[in-house]
Amino acid sequence: MTLPTFPTTVIGSWPRSKEVQRAMRDKRAGRLSEEEFQVVANQAVLQCLKWQEEAGIDIVSDGEQRRDNYISFVAEHLNNVRMLSVSELLDYVEDKSSFEEILGTLDVPAFSMYNPAATGKISRKKPLALNDFLFLKQHTDKAVKVTLPGPYLLTRSMWVEGLSSDAYPTKEDLSVDIIKVLREELEDLIAAGVEFVQFDEPVLTEVVFTKKNANRTFMCGALTAKADAEEELAFALSLINQVTDGMLGRGTTIAVHICRGNWSTEDDILLRGPYYPLIPYLEGANVDHLALEYATPRAGELDAIRNIGDKSLGFGVINPRTVDVESVDDIVARVDEVRAILPDEKILLNPDCGFGTFAQRPMNSDEIAFKKLKVMVEAAKKLREMVKA
Repeated sequence: MTLPTFPTTVIGSWPRSKEVQRAMRDKRAGRLSEEEFQVVANQAVLQCLKWQEEAGIDIVSDGEQRRDNYISFVAEHLNNVRMLSVSELLDYVEDKSSFEEILGTLDVPAFSMYNPAATGKISRKKPLALNDFLFLKQHTDKAVKVTLPGPYLLTRSMWVEGLSSDAYPTKEDLSVDIIKVLREELEDLIAAGVEFVQFDEPVLTEVVFTKKNANRTFMCGALTAKADAEEELAFALSLINQVTDGMLGRGTTIAVHICRGNWSTEDDILLRGPYYPLIPYLEGANVDHLALEYATPRAGELDAIRNIGDKSLGFGVINPRTVDVESVDDIVARVDEVRAILPDEKILLNPDCGFGTFAQRPMNSDEIAFKKLKVMVEAAKKLREMVKA
């Protein structure tokens, strides 16, 4: 990729229009064919691309317009995977009272949000994102970011006791086939010339910032009980490194995105804490890039990311959950802080998370998202001028 200093990008998702949401519901109910849905989705992707290009974003995405959320979409692309509504998961979770408490914090009905569950041996029925990339690339000369759920997120969310146990006695057994699926997808994307592949691993913060069955947050892969935090972190690290083994240095930047939840505009009920507990993962992950959130005080001290090896950093400078648009000067000042830790050529600017992680619960409107991206681009231009001066 030929990019300017302080390149700008998005994390992935963009708010879905009412037309897209209706098309998703109609397809699920059998009232709309796959082909008819794709016509609606294609138009939405092009509109999303237009917003990003007009804002001046350097690395664009398709806004995840074809996806119900950041993870559930895999159910349609894999064999032996069932898409469950979050309310249906209640039949399978260990701590039902805690789970019901979590559901009570949602701003949308639990029956309208979905999670994939393995019901047998999984394999790719069709590519997860390759075709989405090929469509987007036909319509832009910008670098493209493709987002995929990470191997730990998929393992945690897709292994549901009572549904998965016959095929996979443990989640570790399931992870073997998840690694295979993701490696196949990554191979295809690299061969197709994708510039940027980002694996999303939001549950890592849930692992280190909450106690078992206490203070839980709503992230699909966080709804099952977890084991010891250090063991889980080591497991997650082994998974990402198995996926990326032999994939680096082939023309595609490979990244991991870690956030603290993106399902509510109320920061007080989202996870908080510095990245220090995740240092073993951040240092050890065999990836080129880390996309981390730093736009709110919930992220803690910058010093926690001082030792991330030679990886580049996607520095979160925009809060996707507020209607207040950040100022150019505030963004520049924030980036100046991280410049004391990392060289300029290793810093990319992005929002903390997506603007529409869940189709039914966008964090913002198109208009506000556009304004936020535009000031981020203006801040990047000002930083480049400062460097030249």
